Amino acid sequence: MGIIAFLILGLICGAIAKFLLPGNDPGGLIVTLVIGVAGALLGGFLAGVLFNTSPIDEFWDLSSWLTAIIGSVLVLLVWRAVAGRTRR
Repeated sequence: MGIIAFLILGLICGAIAKFLLPGNDPGGLIVTLVIGVAGALLGGFLAGVLFNTSPIDEFWDLSSWLTAIIGSVLVLLVWRAVAGRTRR
């Protein structure tokens, strides 16, 4: 997958993660992109470790999207836990 496609995948999956977990999140487009890209990397790593596969190969592959969305949700949960502690 090319870098531009990976960034688009990250942006869309970060937005989906924010949609699935509504709340008052800091940041805008850039933070959503970072959450999505980090989630795609984390999801791909976890899928490789747990299932011995490489899901981040093709842009239109369903496993790429699912692992990126699941990873983005995990990253968003960690983001909220860390950001929530600093706001108090």
